[in-house]
Amino acid sequence: MAPGEPDTFEAAADREAERRHRALFRAARRRRNPPLRRTDITVTDEAAVQRAVKAASLGNAMEWFDFGIYSYLAVTLGHVFFPSGNDTVQLLSSFATFAVSFLVRPLGGMVFGPLGDRIGRKSVLALTMIMMAVGTCAIGLIPSYAAIGFWAPVLLILFRLVQGFSTGGEYGGASTFIAEYAPDRRRGFFGSFLELGTLAGYVGAAGLVTALTAWLGDQGMQDWGWRVPFLVAGPIGLVGLYLRLRLDETPAFQKLEDDSVHRASEAASTVETTARGDLAKIFREHWRTLILCVCLVGAYNIADYMLLSYMPTYLSDEMGYSETHGLLILIATMVLLMLLINQVGRLSDRLGRKPLLMAGMLGFAVLSLPAFGLVGQGSPVAVAAGMLLLGLSLVCLLGTMSAALPALFPTQVRYGSLSVGYNLSASLFGGTTPLVVTALISATGSDLMPAYYAMAAALVGVAAVACMKETARRPLDGSPPSVETPEEAARLVEAQAPSPRF
Repeated sequence: MAPGEPDTFEAAADREAERRHRALFRAARRRRNPPLRRTDITVTDEAAVQRAVKAASLGNAMEWFDFGIYSYLAVTLGHVFFPSGNDTVQLLSSFATFAVSFLVRPLGGMVFGPLGDRIGRKSVLALTMIMMAVGTCAIGLIPSYAAIGFWAPVLLILFRLVQGFSTGGEYGGASTFIAEYAPDRRRGFFGSFLELGTLAGYVGAAGLVTALTAWLGDQGMQDWGWRVPFLVAGPIGLVGLYLRLRLDETPAFQKLEDDSVHRASEAASTVETTARGDLAKIFREHWRTLILCVCLVGAYNIADYMLLSYMPTYLSDEMGYSETHGLLILIATMVLLMLLINQVGRLSDRLGRKPLLMAGMLGFAVLSLPAFGLVGQGSPVAVAAGMLLLGLSLVCLLGTMSAALPALFPTQVRYGSLSVGYNLSASLFGGTTPLVVTALISATGSDLMPAYYAMAAALVGVAAVACMKETARRPLDGSPPSVETPEEAARLVEAQAPSPRF
């Protein structure tokens, strides 16, 4: 109808029909997504959030302290636990034992993850902490191959399997725990402390191994010094267990429990209980997200293990550096990343998870070859510059991933789904990285194989980040909004309320 033209019956009827259609659409949308009430919103307790972050991060630090020790002592452990002969064969045997623990990580994830969705995050995280501490201390007590022969590597593999099984429930539970405690607008910042624990564990392991090697020398480390770092894990585990037992369940899990209790019928309650912790349901209904998780974690873990676990061995075996020299450069790199990681987490809350993850993946795709080229030059400045290039790319992933991954899955199956997806990927790609790269270098004779491997993984990561949804500053799927103050909750309710009509 032209401006100024008188209204016709048909035009008025069309506008009325359109108005009714919109009204019906809004009513239907309100039935599916009813307006928020104040009681629907979780107001976080800052002190409780900080306790949860400390307990989860300490457990993660212990996990990576354990794995860092094994990585940094790989050459020594090869001499202690495997028959003498070819040094490369001993090193491959040592890395194969390192990788063996990753074979059972998916099994641990399939057991502990659904269990955490059924009985709670807190109890399962306490159990994984106990198993991890026992497995690590036990390795420090195993006699050498020279003392008991064949049984030495058998016992080493056994306790590595205990470590791997317990670790299967650790990362998924710890990241879920922090994500469900943190307010929506600061989940990236608080989540970054989990990976701060990763770096702290690696720095602690590298620092202890470096100090012992400088004090005892290579022979002293081979005789008895290698046992000390493994035995230190016991007291650390007790402290972590104490902190975790003092925590309450996460607000999101408590909300699920409350909803189950208030079900009107026993049958409805049974359905809810079955939905939580149902491993078959995870594979049947969330397989697409699982594949996305596996791709993200695979690219991230290859980069992570490449720099933080394998690099000292690469520097000593391929570049001819002393073990102490290589570890000192790595420690300096990791300390720098520790100074940056919380700021990256804070930045992901402002800019979003996807931009930071994409920057990290593209960094490895573009900078891996120049970085390993610098490392190959051999001078301390060139090696430090090469590791810094890789480290700055890695910190974009470290500071963001622990907030991005839990947000992929709904609360009812978050612990189980993340544990399964994370550990399947870690088993296939993460723990095998040192073994695969060592074998590739041996087969091709090229010292640049680590760079090519990291670049291939990064390209998969770029595709995965492009496919994921942005989750920053949004409530977790299946959980109510989480805010820091009652005033913020009131503003959120007011913003959701329908506008008055006159």
